[in-house]
Amino acid sequence: QVQLVESGGGAVQAGGSLTLSCVASGNAFSVNALSWYRQGPKNERELVASIGRRGHEIKYADSVKGRFTISRGSDGKTVRLRMDNLREEDTAMYYCNTGPLGVNFVGEYWGQGTQVTVFS
Repeated sequence: QVQLVESGGGAVQAGGSLTLSCVASGNAFSVNALSWYRQGPKNERELVASIGRRGHEIKYADSVKGRFTISRGSDGKTVRLRMDNLREEDTAMYYCNTGPLGVNFVGEYWGQGTQVTVFS
């Protein structure tokens, strides 16, 4: 079992920045890729960014490329999402995700989510 705890959400004006953090605990062998997903009020849950176990493999949604940066702590258990130049359409619940497979797979473990609200 793996537990994921997110933090760092909040309300920010468009153009501003936020950094989300997620800490994984439990079975380390089940923590491979660490990813961020989001779900807005009218949207399906979508991948925002994902980073592989060693931090070399990274992928981003096209909508956030150049604005968001995902990073992984040296302990392998922490993932951060730095979000710059935020837009109203970034408003969503953001979820941390992990599993035993790489960045091209949706993990089986989810955090409880942290809300990001961007206002004009």
